[in-house]
Amino acid sequence: MPDLNPTGRFSSRVDDYSRYRPSYPAEIVLLLEHECGLKSSSNVADVGSGTGLLSRVFLEYGCRVIGVEPNREMREAGEQFLAEFPKFASMDARAEHTGLGDSSVDLVTAGQAFHWFNAGAAREEFRRILRNPKWVALIWNEREVTGGFLNGYEQLLHRYAPDYSRVDHRQIGGHQMDEFFGEGNWKLATFGNVQEFDLDGIRGRLRSSSYAPHPGDAAYAPMMTELDGMFDEHQEDGRVAFLYRTNVYYGVLCFDV
Repeated sequence: MPDLNPTGRFSSRVDDYSRYRPSYPAEIVLLLEHECGLKSSSNVADVGSGTGLLSRVFLEYGCRVIGVEPNREMREAGEQFLAEFPKFASMDARAEHTGLGDSSVDLVTAGQAFHWFNAGAAREEFRRILRNPKWVALIWNEREVTGGFLNGYEQLLHRYAPDYSRVDHRQIGGHQMDEFFGEGNWKLATFGNVQEFDLDGIRGRLRSSSYAPHPGDAAYAPMMTELDGMFDEHQEDGRVAFLYRTNVYYGVLCFDV
C-alpha cells in the first residue's frame, strides 16, 4: 500500500464520516461469539477505530473496547459518539505500536482500516497484545456495484478521484489474508448491509471518502454536478440506496507464515 498519509487524510472529513458512513450488522457479534469464543466480558482492541462505528457494535454487546486511533479529529469524534459507554476508552496510537500491554486483549478488530496498516508490523503487534488463541477480525463494508445508480457512482469515482483505485479495499482478498493469518488459517463470512440517502446524504457520503476531491478543488464542482444528475435519474421517492457486502475475515494468528 503506498503512503497516502493515512493518519491525516480524514481530518477534514470527520463530520461527513460520522454522519454518512454505514454501521456494521449486529450479526458480526453472533458470528464471533460462535466462531471465536467472544463473550460480553471480552476485551476488544478496535484498531483504527475512527469515529467509533465498529466499536459501538461490541460495546452494545457488553464488551470492554479500547479504540486505537492516531487521527485526533477522528478519535475525538469517536469519544463523543461513544460517551454513553463507560467500557470504552481510546488511545492515540497506531496499529503497529498500540501501546497496549502484552496479552491484554481477547480480540483485535479493524473496520475499514486494515488497508492503511503496515500488515507485517501490525501482525506482530497484534500477536503481542492478544491472549491465546490470538483472534483477529478484519471487517469491511464493501459497496456493491450492481448496475443503475451504484454502477454510475463507481464510474464517477474513477473519473474524479485519482486515489480511488489505489486505496479501494476490493484489492484485498485471499492472498493478503494468507500472508497475514497464515495460509488457510482464516475464514470469510459475509452479511448484507444497506443505507438510504436523500440528495444531501449522498453528497455527504461522497465527501466522507478519503479519495474524493475537496470543495475548492477543480474536480469538486463537476463531480457534484454529475452526482446530482445521477441522483435525479435514479431516485425513488427522493432517495437512493447504497447496498453493501460486509466482509468479515477472521482467524488466529499463526506463529509461522
